[in-house]
Amino acid sequence: QVQLVESGGGLVQPGGSLRLSCTVSGTVSSRYTMGWYRQAPGKQRELVASITDGGMTNLADSVKGRFTIARDGAKNTVYLQMNSLKPEDTAVYYCNSKDLVRNANYWGQGTQVTVSS
Repeated sequence: QVQLVESGGGLVQPGGSLRLSCTVSGTVSSRYTMGWYRQAPGKQRELVASITDGGMTNLADSVKGRFTIARDGAKNTVYLQMNSLKPEDTAVYYCNSKDLVRNANYWGQGTQVTVSS
């Protein structure tokens, strides 16, 4: 069974940085896309960043130039480095894994990020 465990959320002041981690356990196929989504109160869940098994990345326009996504295959971990954080980045951040061979979708439990002075 595939499980995703996130860590790294917290409270940070505007302009600060945080790094989120998502470690995947269980057996996944070699074709996958990993992503970070976020959901603010009263809003729909939105894609923040994604990375394919080939290393191609995609970032939402609202975070380009501030956030980066990377993966460590040896550790089965995906990272979201968030710099120059803004209050509007406040949300619960969810890690997602799409197994393209099994057509399966997995979610982490979410981690709270709060940007406030």
